[in-house]
Amino acid sequence: MNNIPTVSSFAQPEQLYAAVDLGSNSFHMVVVRVSAGSVQIIGKVKQKVRLAAGLDENMYLDQDSLERGWDCLKVFAERLQDIPLSNIKIVGTATLRLATNADVFIKRAEEILHHKLNVIDGLEEARQIYLGVAYTSANQGNSLVIDIGGASTEVIVGNDMTPIHLVSLNMGCVTYKERFFTDGTISQAAFNQAIEQAKILLEPVIDDFLSFNWQQCLGASGTPQAITEILVTQGISDSIRLDYLHNLKQQCIDCGTLDSLQIDGLTEARKIIFPSGLAILIALFEQLNIQEMQISGGALREGLIYGMLDNMQQNDRRTQTLEQTIERFHIESTHANRVKNLSLSLFKLVQKQVDLGKVDCEPMLIAGAMLCELGMHIEYKQHHMHGAYILKYLPMVGYTEQQRMGIKTLVQSHRQDIQLDLFESFHPDVRNALQILTRIIRLACILSIRRKDHLLAEFSFIIENEKWLLQFPENWLKSHPLIDAELANEKWQQHKVGWKLECI
Repeated sequence: MNNIPTVSSFAQPEQLYAAVDLGSNSFHMVVVRVSAGSVQIIGKVKQKVRLAAGLDENMYLDQDSLERGWDCLKVFAERLQDIPLSNIKIVGTATLRLATNADVFIKRAEEILHHKLNVIDGLEEARQIYLGVAYTSANQGNSLVIDIGGASTEVIVGNDMTPIHLVSLNMGCVTYKERFFTDGTISQAAFNQAIEQAKILLEPVIDDFLSFNWQQCLGASGTPQAITEILVTQGISDSIRLDYLHNLKQQCIDCGTLDSLQIDGLTEARKIIFPSGLAILIALFEQLNIQEMQISGGALREGLIYGMLDNMQQNDRRTQTLEQTIERFHIESTHANRVKNLSLSLFKLVQKQVDLGKVDCEPMLIAGAMLCELGMHIEYKQHHMHGAYILKYLPMVGYTEQQRMGIKTLVQSHRQDIQLDLFESFHPDVRNALQILTRIIRLACILSIRRKDHLLAEFSFIIENEKWLLQFPENWLKSHPLIDAELANEKWQQHKVGWKLECI
């Protein structure tokens, strides 16, 4: 783990970079600081400009939309003054590709920003989106990436840092709102028309994407992010699934109008374009046979940033995240690795005897084990609670949102009373896996309680009718009364929630 590359060879300490994305729905600016081998976001500005709403039937941007865009850029311009020009990248996307008077907007925008604005084509936008997702998400083989913008939707299949096949389609949440939900009415007919039109646009590219076997589907910002926020607010720690989308569609229809749209977890700023984005996502799920979608940690802006840091190689973004977290919160790395290694040993034994389904357990197990003592940065007595609180808000590059919530639950559950209600918000398959991982980490923490490798016990492990049996060498527990007492207490803690543990 000492071979993590740094950026010190090409970036001076505290060097700042900025990426500006002039999208069809929102204008975004992200500012990052590159220091000590890491990229840290220090500022984000987002404004709902809805540039695409200003396009008429001749693709001409009206004066109001031009003014909204320029006013937003005046806000961005002040912050950009502090950043070297060579470290700034500004791009326009679908609406500026489509607008017949885009040159009018661009000329004034460049005067405001004192920087060149590049309007990128759809394939370049898709490529940058994929890179932003790849840099901030884990490599799990082939990945399907989807980004629903205001006027275009990008669909990409790639592997690690390499996009393999990509398309940009002229459909977006702003343009579909203007086309199918024009008068603000939300009806079954409007949804049907929007979904059907999206499917027509998808039809020529379906076979190309279905020919790839992707291991995960990631949604980049926008509508997938809004749906994830709704699920989290409603206490559902799960991937985005088609049945959730149809349920949300019905909730929208029941509200009747955009003005009356009220869904727990849906922000006010997102309401007006939520049904149109949802219709496009439903079409994508149905046409591409998507079973579940996770939200990614990055998109176009992150792709632009990392593109400027072109010497930076992050082949294991999870490892870098864990190392940086351990250093930042002063976790004893030797012991973190000790708990991790013991947890992995137990996990391999459990795997031979229990079917864990298709849940990707190992990343959550490793992170949960290594970050058990995260909360000791605050104090000892409730450090599992402090650790969970930190993980609720701590960005975890390389992990999906669901994995991050799983890691939080493992850290919160690794000691003291076991609270089964913490697992209830997860999908049943994930819930079962997390409970097994919790049992593993709790045992690993007890067995390594003396924090010395040479004092770790040898033991055998079997599962009999859901009872976990740990068998130690003869008289070993008697000669180690501390661990014996801790295991006896653990047996009682697990018994209280219906789990069976025996240590002999």
